[in-house]
Amino acid sequence: MSRVMWRLLLGAVVGLVGTGAGLAWYQGQVNPSGAPGEAVAVKIPDGSSPERIAAILDERGVVGSARLFRVYLRINGGGDLKAGDYLLQQRADFGDVVDQLQAGPKRSFDRLTIPEGFTLKQIAERVGKLPGRSKDAFLAAATSGRVRSEFQPDNVDNLEGLLFPDTYFVDRRDTEETILERMVTTFDQIAREEGLAKASNPYEKIIVASLVESEGKVAVDRPKIAQVIYNRLRVPMLLQIDATVIYARGGVRRPDGRTLFSDLEVDSPYNTYKIKGLPPTPISAAGRTAIAAALEPQAGPWLYYVKFQTDGTHKFSTTLAEHNAAIKDAKRRGVNP
Repeated sequence: MSRVMWRLLLGAVVGLVGTGAGLAWYQGQVNPSGAPGEAVAVKIPDGSSPERIAAILDERGVVGSARLFRVYLRINGGGDLKAGDYLLQQRADFGDVVDQLQAGPKRSFDRLTIPEGFTLKQIAERVGKLPGRSKDAFLAAATSGRVRSEFQPDNVDNLEGLLFPDTYFVDRRDTEETILERMVTTFDQIAREEGLAKASNPYEKIIVASLVESEGKVAVDRPKIAQVIYNRLRVPMLLQIDATVIYARGGVRRPDGRTLFSDLEVDSPYNTYKIKGLPPTPISAAGRTAIAAALEPQAGPWLYYVKFQTDGTHKFSTTLAEHNAAIKDAKRRGVNP
């Protein structure tokens, strides 16, 4: 439309608005009577002019006339109409449409909860359940070395144990790698707050924290479990931690939760029933209390622990005889150690 024709149209509309009949007509167009129509998806491309935006809204049935919408913008001012993806009502009030386009598209979030003690594979499974996300893409990013924790050794690309277990609100536009970066950043922040950066071997402490997380279900037990691990490393003794055997078997517990003697024969560097020392990497995502326990274990001579109560509370022992007696007592009371 030429500038002359545009000015004539604008003048005609403004003139009509000045009359009673013209005002009623104009209001009927700008604010249609009755309920709005169905919701429609509308995409406003970057760099769209007001004229192009008006045409898109007309095409999608949001406004009844692109020309009249442009007149509305000239009279009332359109401000900065933002590009993006919108969900708008057909036959909508012009003012409501302008308000939404000025505010910008609403961001959609998905809730992602990662429990303490989850392995990297389990975290990937959770991420893969989000709309449009892939567990394989997440795992690939988590083992590629592109995303790194400040506590990650140079020769380690695997982010196992370096993602913080928490609830995240994930933007629908976030990629698997973006989600991964947030989890690593959160872990680094929490670890720094707990003092991990001051540790002589931070990665070793993370491995211990993951063992504590996987073994200790009751918070009060965790500093003692950490002490048992350090005591066994000093002796030295095999750690003989069931959680490492479960990890070596793919991280899948048996339905009854037991670890069988046959499981202890698995050939893996994570099998602490066969290999002395710590496993090569963490085995799970440790929470704040497990990290704190690994950094500040509770002083004591214990070398053994066993689940002693149905709520997961452990009994700690210094000698093998005491430990065997605790196992016998637990079984007698129906607790599966």
